[in-house]
Amino acid sequence: MGSQIALPLWAVIILAVLAVLAVVDRILMPSVRWALRRRANRAIEELNTHLRLHIQPFKLTRRQVLIDRLVFDPEVLHAAEEYAREAGVPREIAMEKVKRYAGEIVPSFSAYAYFRVGTRIARSISKMLYRVRIGYRNDDALAAVDPASSVIFVINHRSNMDYVLVTYVAATSSALSYAVGEWAQVWGLRGLIRSMGAYFISRDSREPLYRKVLARYVHMATAAGVTQAIFPEGGLSRDGRLRPPKFGLLSYMVAGFDPLGPRDVVFIPVAVNYDRVLEDRMLTSAANTEPGKKPVFGFNAAVFARHFFHHVWMALRGEWYRFGYTCVSFGEPVSLRKHTAEANIDFRLLAPEPRHAEIEKLGNKLMEAVGRVIPALPVSLVSAAMLEAGDKPLSLLDIKERVSGLIGELEGRGTYVHIPRADRDYAITVGLRMLTLRHLVLEQDGSYRANPEELMLLRYYANAIVHLFENAARPAA
Repeated sequence: MGSQIALPLWAVIILAVLAVLAVVDRILMPSVRWALRRRANRAIEELNTHLRLHIQPFKLTRRQVLIDRLVFDPEVLHAAEEYAREAGVPREIAMEKVKRYAGEIVPSFSAYAYFRVGTRIARSISKMLYRVRIGYRNDDALAAVDPASSVIFVINHRSNMDYVLVTYVAATSSALSYAVGEWAQVWGLRGLIRSMGAYFISRDSREPLYRKVLARYVHMATAAGVTQAIFPEGGLSRDGRLRPPKFGLLSYMVAGFDPLGPRDVVFIPVAVNYDRVLEDRMLTSAANTEPGKKPVFGFNAAVFARHFFHHVWMALRGEWYRFGYTCVSFGEPVSLRKHTAEANIDFRLLAPEPRHAEIEKLGNKLMEAVGRVIPALPVSLVSAAMLEAGDKPLSLLDIKERVSGLIGELEGRGTYVHIPRADRDYAITVGLRMLTLRHLVLEQDGSYRANPEELMLLRYYANAIVHLFENAARPAA
C-alpha cells in the first residue's frame, strides 16, 4: 500500500491537462453557460419592450430540444410507421429519415445574429440599392392586434430582395421567421440564415413523410405564437403579375387552428414594389420557357462583374441613381378567428376536400388583400403610359399628361401612389430617367417611344399595377 509508482513526465502532463479539462467542463462551464444564458434572457426581455410583437419562448428554445419534440410528435411517429409499412423498411430507417428531415427544417434562432447582424446587413443593402419608402402603414390597425396572437405577414414575391427589404422594414416590430428554399443551402450563408430563425424547405419534395414533418413544425411554431412571413405565390413573378397563391404552408398554419383557443392567428397583408427588380431579365426570359419545362437559373460571375463595375463607373461619374424607389405597404389585418366565425367552419372538423376548398378561399382572400395595397411607383406608371401609346412617339408633356391621368385614376380608387417630394412632375421624370438609362425607352429629338426589343420588360413593370385598374383595358394586360 505504501509503494510508489513512477510515471513518465509526459503521462503526468496528460493527466494534469485532463484533470483541468474535467474541472472546467463539470464545474466552471455550467456556471459560465448559466451566466451567459441569464444575460441573454435579460437582453431578450429588454428587446421585447421595444418590439411591437414579442419574441416568443418557442423561438428561443434550444434547437436540439425542438428537433426532439418534432421527431417524437405523435403525428410524425404515426407517419413514420406508415412510411415504414408502405416502403417495406424497418421502423428505425424511417425514424432516421425523420431525424434528418427535422435537422434540415428546424432553425436555430439567435437574437444577436438577427438584430445585430442580419437587420443591419438588411438595412445597409436596402438603402445602398434603393430609396426605401413606406406606403400605407395602417398603424392603428396593427396596434389593435392582440400581442398574444400568432402574426403572419403575407407578402407578394417580386424579388429575392424581398427577404432583405421586409426584414429591414419590420425590424422594429419583431423577428420574422421565413420559409427559405434550397437556394440558400450554401456553405456560410446557411448558418447565418438558420441563426436568423428561417427554416429550410424542399419545395420539390412530395414525399408524405417529409411533408408531415414540415407540417408539424409549422403548426408547432404557429401554435406557439412565432411571428412568421410567407410568400403565398411560392416563387418569383416572371411576368410582373401577381401569381395565384399556393396553399401548402397556409394549410399547415390553419389546419389545426382552434377557433375557441387562447391564441388567434392574424394575417397582415404586405405589398412590395420596385422601380427595378434585380432579377428582371432572368425572370422575363424564364417566362418564355417551354410549357412543362423547368427553367434553369445560374450565376454567371462574368456577367455579375460586368454589371457591378459598370454601376461603380456610373457612380463615379455621378450618373448612378441607385435602382430607384422601393416601397412597402401594409394592409388590413385578417383575423383567422373572425374568418372562421363568419364562415361558420372549424378546419379541424372538415373532411380533406372541404378543408382544402376553405383554405383555398382563405388564400385567395389574403392574396387579394395584398394586391389591393401594392404601391404604384414611377417606373410602373411610366411603363404603363408608354405601352398604352404603342409605337407612337411621345413628348415629355404627353408622357406627363398620360401618367397624371393614371395617377388620378389610381388615387380615385384609393391606391397608394408614391409621389417623390410630393411632386408629380419629378415622379414622372425619375421614372422616365430610369427607363431611358436602361434603354427600355428610347429618346430621339425630344420624343420618347418604347423600345420594340424591350417590350417584355416594360410589360413586366406595368403588370405590377395592372390589377389595380380592375376592368380597365390596358396594353399591359
